[in-house]
Amino acid sequence: MNQTTKIPVKWLTDAPKRPTGVTWGVPWAKGELQRTESLALLRAEGASLPMQSWPTAFWPDGSVKWTAHAAAVPADESGTLHIVKGEPAVPDRPLTVKEAEEYIEVDTGLIVCRVNRKGPSAIREILRGETRICSDGRLVGIREERSLTSGSRIFREEKLTGRVTGAAIEQSGPMRAVIRLTGRHQAEGSARAWLPFTLRLYFYANQDGIRAVHTFLYDGNPHKDFIKGLGIAFRVPMRGPLYNRHLRFAGDTGFFADSPKGLTSWRGGRAGSKYLDMYRSQQRGTPVSLNREEDGPFLEVLDDAAVWDSFKLVQISADSYTVSKRTKEECSWIKALSGRRAKGLAYAGSEGGGLAVGVRRFWEKHPSSLEALYLSGDEAVVTAWFWSPDAAAMDLRHYDTETHVKSSYEGAEEMRSTPYGIGNTSELGVWCLDRTPAPEELAVLADLAGSPPLLVCEPQHYHRTGAFGRWSLPDRSTPLKERLEGTLDAVVRFYQDEVEQRGWYGFWDYGDFMHSYDPVRHTWKYDIGGCAWQNTELAPNIWLWYMFLRSGRADIFRLAEAMTRHTSEVDVYHIGEYAGLGSRHNVLHWGCGCKEARIGMAGLHRFYYYLTADERIGDIMDEVKDSDYTILNLDPMRYYYPKDEFPTHARSGPDWAAFCSNWMTRWERYEDTAYRDKLLTGLECLKRMPDRLLTGPVFGYDPKTGKLMFMGDENWGHHLMMSMGGAQVWAELADLLEDPEWEAMLVEFGEFYNLPKEEKERRTEGRIGRLDWGTPLLSTAMVAYSAARKNDRELARQAWRYILEDLNHWQIRMPLETKEVDPLEYARPLAEIPWISTNTASQWSLNLIVCLELIGDALPEEGNR
Repeated sequence: MNQTTKIPVKWLTDAPKRPTGVTWGVPWAKGELQRTESLALLRAEGASLPMQSWPTAFWPDGSVKWTAHAAAVPADESGTLHIVKGEPAVPDRPLTVKEAEEYIEVDTGLIVCRVNRKGPSAIREILRGETRICSDGRLVGIREERSLTSGSRIFREEKLTGRVTGAAIEQSGPMRAVIRLTGRHQAEGSARAWLPFTLRLYFYANQDGIRAVHTFLYDGNPHKDFIKGLGIAFRVPMRGPLYNRHLRFAGDTGFFADSPKGLTSWRGGRAGSKYLDMYRSQQRGTPVSLNREEDGPFLEVLDDAAVWDSFKLVQISADSYTVSKRTKEECSWIKALSGRRAKGLAYAGSEGGGLAVGVRRFWEKHPSSLEALYLSGDEAVVTAWFWSPDAAAMDLRHYDTETHVKSSYEGAEEMRSTPYGIGNTSELGVWCLDRTPAPEELAVLADLAGSPPLLVCEPQHYHRTGAFGRWSLPDRSTPLKERLEGTLDAVVRFYQDEVEQRGWYGFWDYGDFMHSYDPVRHTWKYDIGGCAWQNTELAPNIWLWYMFLRSGRADIFRLAEAMTRHTSEVDVYHIGEYAGLGSRHNVLHWGCGCKEARIGMAGLHRFYYYLTADERIGDIMDEVKDSDYTILNLDPMRYYYPKDEFPTHARSGPDWAAFCSNWMTRWERYEDTAYRDKLLTGLECLKRMPDRLLTGPVFGYDPKTGKLMFMGDENWGHHLMMSMGGAQVWAELADLLEDPEWEAMLVEFGEFYNLPKEEKERRTEGRIGRLDWGTPLLSTAMVAYSAARKNDRELARQAWRYILEDLNHWQIRMPLETKEVDPLEYARPLAEIPWISTNTASQWSLNLIVCLELIGDALPEEGNR
């Protein structure tokens, strides 16, 4: 085995406390790994663990850029693992996938799952040994219809079932298998098929759990189609006496534990009696043995006790849940307890085992709930509701009947607020257990559901490979660098605190930040059009991912992960007339009339894809590969350039830069040269412009050819070329292409951007120099690129002045400090930064991280502030 290449990987958080399947990604420097070379996984003591590997991206020379790996890791595997070149170990019992006419069968070695190819049921059954643990796993929903009659509002509910229309094996063993189901929801007796879904099921060798990732797209009429509930339900066989059937809900810290027949009554056993001991055993899930001959009097009392048939836990908000139970459908629900933040795990089982279901981000993406119905019958129905039917129905209508461009920074007069085509993804874990687990075991499952284990590399390895472009590792070697690193951390900490303090939670909101702050009302401008939700404006995703890459911190990873999951789904259209575009920032994530490619460009999401090999993000990056065609029908410059001789218009940035990101990602993932060539076509067009990248930035554009066509100079603001991620995309592209002229164009742009108007005019023979190009801080990554390539110390000092000295609203003030708000001026205690904006936080941090890498040696010894 060749161990000259030995890459350490470690757990993002703690090692899992039970055997667990895990998938993760590893980057490679150009030329370091060839596609013919195999990889193995070594434990700390040198023994080999079985592992499955596959490439997820390639360098232009054909070498492997990113690999993904899957392994089933033993419990408490806390030592550092290593990836080495060599043949991987083979599992004693490899996972197998078999195809039948009606279903696909996956055998992990511990469970056998049969997945239906078509019909209303997604999962036919899951067996553990000879015991059926569950059956008829199906997607469920409720549509609410509203109408007005004689001044009264009438509500009518319609139950929906997700009908599977397609099943595909995306991956098949020996360590990991992925089954992808697609379909639409339908009401019984209705011909309407809507709410398209994708359900992916993940299996690992010798594991009793299944990971599920559920995505649905909204394709209804928001004025008529109110979604009252959305979830997944399983039928779980109930065996044996009622007192040996068990229900568990994970609460804030421990568990709500109950049974259809609890071994207690007002005659409850005295201290030291065997029935009191039995009651304690029952609460832990231990089977109880009773017989009429010996325990007759006790059983008489027990027979008279109420039968609690159904239970539910409802997380109605981020700070409140209740547990209720009932005896019969025609009877009331009785409140059992209330709490703050449930962990999102339910278990229902009986003699022979049961099913545990854990929903990720359960309280963060409220309203959610868990139900276990009919425990006293032959089959219980366990449902994980991603949107709880105990809450009000989703209301996806716009917040007004008109737009507010002048007063609210909304981007367009047109009313294009529509949720048609947006999506939402939920994740859950399902475990098939051969007995009712003790609280300690359930706690492990709850943790696995809430924070799935992930292996990651050291920051130094991510940095060395150059797989994500140019960014810096932390450096605290001087007092000023110490201050800068501390401030970078403080900015992230502020937003972590704001998520909690401001309650940025909820099914459609969790993961996003707000855009602008109102220091008078002491609140973010949640009700001011374009100033409310950020929606990837000025690339906060890239900022957060860079902060993770350079630190390896789990809390930052989870923050960036939540933003990626949200912005890739909710802020982007996946179907319909806007497919491939996203909505600019607004009160509602889909509310702005500006629909642009930059919102959903692949470069915002590829970090998460390569680090985790998440197939859903892969789908989304595939969706945007042809987003430039969508602007044929929705010209991004339609208000400024009426229909002319060009098929449509595109700015070199952010429009064409976003297309570059999409095409570059397509090229590196699939080696699809058609998209590389389209990218190169645009580059050649820019090279032939009068002033190359300085030209425009608005051009005529033809998606069929990829050609940019000259329309003049200074015809739009240049700052948007860089601030939406264009600077990072273009710099990484330069490293990939190794094109001297493209590199020279980037150098020229960085040097030229902040020149005086007179000098711009002189250098371009009067073509450029009429306008202020705006916001020097946004240019600093490009200025640093130019300074580093030219070894121009004065240009480097110029970039540092924009970051450190030009005190305006684009600079972060050091040290970053919050102040307490007068208690009478806000509804509750509050700490604020009155001048903050997420645009500032994102771009200052992002540019600083790049500048520290490219021109860190030119940073002044002492700050001037």
